[in-house]
Amino acid sequence: MQGSSALDNYDLRKAHQALKMLLIDRSNEFRILALGIGYPINTKDWELIVLNFCLDFIECFHTWSDDNPPDHYHIHKCMTQMRQMARGKSTMTEVTHLQNTAYLIAEDFKAIYKRME
Repeated sequence: MQGSSALDNYDLRKAHQALKMLLIDRSNEFRILALGIGYPINTKDWELIVLNFCLDFIECFHTWSDDNPPDHYHIHKCMTQMRQMARGKSTMTEVTHLQNTAYLIAEDFKAIYKRME
């Protein structure tokens, strides 16, 4: 669904609680990723924006690794995320570090959220 948020698939109250729990151990990774993608950390709810970015990144990974061809919207969304991660980086290692960080944040969030059920 165009314009939708990856967090739309989660109960918002539980998602906020899971995010709070995740930030206890991963606040540094949130900052690294936010700075890496050019998102200011002095805005309201910036952690929620970063989490949504991470969940979208996982969706892109599944789109890339699926046998079915992705639709145009998913291609554009994933390429935009890749561009956002790669902008200003001089090595692939820097980009890969951001990708791994996004992946770990999303997976940790999903694990915490699942335990809350």
